[in-house]
Formats: sequence, structure tokens, C-alpha cells
Amino acid sequence: MAQTILVTGGAGYIGSHTVLQLLLGGYKAVVVDNLDNSSPIAIKRVQELAGKHGPNLTFHQMDLRDKPALEKLFASTKFDAVIHFAGLKAVGESVAKPLMYYNNNLIGTIALLEVMAAYGCKKLVFSSSATVYGWPKEVPCTEEFPLSAANPYGRTKLVIEEICRDIHRADSGWKIILLRYFNPVGAHPSGYIGEDPRGIPNNLMPFVQQVAVGRRPALTVYGNDYATKDGTGVRDYIHVVDLADGHIAALCKLSDPSIGCEVYNLGTGKGTSVLEMVAAFEKASGKKIPMVLAGRRPGDAEVVYASTDKAKRELKWKAKYGIDEMCLDQWNWASKNPYGYGSPESAA
Repeated sequence: MAQTILVTGGAGYIGSHTVLQLLLGGYKAVVVDNLDNSSPIAIKRVQELAGKHGPNLTFHQMDLRDKPALEKLFASTKFDAVIHFAGLKAVGESVAKPLMYYNNNLIGTIALLEVMAAYGCKKLVFSSSATVYGWPKEVPCTEEFPLSAANPYGRTKLVIEEICRDIHRADSGWKIILLRYFNPVGAHPSGYIGEDPRGIPNNLMPFVQQVAVGRRPALTVYGNDYATKDGTGVRDYIHVVDLADGHIAALCKLSDPSIGCEVYNLGTGKGTSVLEMVAAFEKASGKKIPMVLAGRRPGDAEVVYASTDKAKRELKWKAKYGIDEMCLDQWNWASKNPYGYGSPESAA
């Protein structure tokens, strides 16, 4: 019997790619998403890309804070596990609107965990983030590093991690894997699904992509006086398909009797600077990306990349793709979908 997995936020960027890998891996996927920052078109395209597995995907437009709707769903479907992506994720917006972030991310997660407990579904893969390392004193970041978050978005991830640890301490029947992502980029090689942020992108690559397709005049590079090889910040960029496969590996690991509440980094273990990433994208796209240099952004760390040894050892997972493939796939998606899942009008 195929396992049935509930995927919250499954219409989003990482969620949609993971749902596709689940379907191709023979799982049944039930997606709930409030479509706050995602598109139903993504779900339709995932179904098409999944071919004969497409019918194993069902979608419900739902907010996790709507507990009665969630209870109704759990009453009608038996879930083997939950992959929890749903949440707001823009760092800058979280600083400006902290209550919105705490309300959405924490209350939604607590409602989900309560309903899971009530229906005896105690297997969870949670989408955490490298932001829980704050400004690491050294690199690479290992899972044992001290945790601290520099903004409300990061704090919601940190609080949810602590909630998960507390739940497991209280009831060892729970099996929880916390995945700390580094910087997801790229798109499915078909160019059919990819990242489609609303408004002004917060992350480097969607911004570069919008400059490349002519939606924005130039890329602003924040800080070129860091103590790095070219003065720009260094991050660990990971292909979104590698990241999606990391979730499948985590899901398989949940059946290991020794798993309690465990945490894994998902990254490549390599740092790439902003200018190196832009150069790789220019090579992949054949487009020149005009740049404007600006001062450092408050809250930006200089160098952050992952130690991936634990995921390699215990999840038998490692990233397969480098920055050239990330940029080729990102450009393939951008050139086919310059306005993401929308139209020029909807992107205005």
C-alpha cells in the first residue's frame, strides 16, 4: 500500500518540487495550502509532470489556523506522515510585521500538531532553516551549533523546533525530523515549476532572474567589503530538486525505530559568493546582469555554509547538483515563465 503523506504549503516553491518527487517515488500526496504566497497552477503542473502518478495528488485550499477544516481532513484521510512547509518566509517582512509572522507560523503549526496528535499521526518532517544559526562564529555550521535567530521569521522556526523537541520529550511515540535548509535555488529541469515570489523578491536568485527577464533594471548587491574572496557575502546554495530529495530521504528515515527528534542540515557544504553566483547565472542565461553596489544590510552574516556530514551518514543523502545546473534550470524556468505562474498584469 502506498503511504499517504500530508504536505502543508505544498503549492509553494520547495513544497511543489517535493510533492512531485513524492509522487514519482510512489507516494500519495495530499496538499493543503492557503495560496497566500503560492499558486494553484503549480499544483496543476505538478500533476502533469507526474504523468501516470498525477491522480495520486489531491489539493485542499485551507489555512492551518482553520482547525475545524483540518480536523475534518484528518477524520476523512489516514495520513502516514506529515511534511510541514506552510509558513510565511520573508525576513524583511517579518521584521516589519512580527505579529503576522508569529500568528501564521506558530498558531498554524500548533493547530497542525494538535490535530496530528488527536488522530494518532505522529511522524513529522519539518521545514526549518539555517537562519536558526543566527550569525555563526565559524563555518561550516554543524547541527550542534548554538542556536539563535536574528529576526522574527528565524525565531518562528526556532520556536517550532523547540516545540517539536518538547513534544517528543513528553511523548516518545513522536518521530520528528527537523531539516535546516540553506539557500534553495534553481527549478525543476522541465522549466515547468519554479520559484514565483510575490512582490519584490527577498532572495538573490529570484531577483537576478527578474533582472534577466527585464522585470527589474538592476541587481542591488548589499555589501562588497566583507572579508571574503571578492568582498560579497558567501552562502550555501542548494538545488531545489536536491532539497526535495532530502525530504524523501527524511521520510524514509522516520521508519527507523531509533529516530526520536533529529535535526539535519540540507546544503551542499560549499560556500559561493554573490558575485560568483551572478557570474554563473550570466553564463547560463547569456544575459548581462547590471549591478548596483550598496551598503551591507543589517542582519546579514558574512559567510554561512553547511556541514552536510550528518545527512550523508544518516539519511544517505547528498546534493548532486552544482551552481551551473542550478543556474541553467533557474534560467530555463525564468525564460519560459518570465512572470512566474502569473501574467504581466498580476505581477505589477
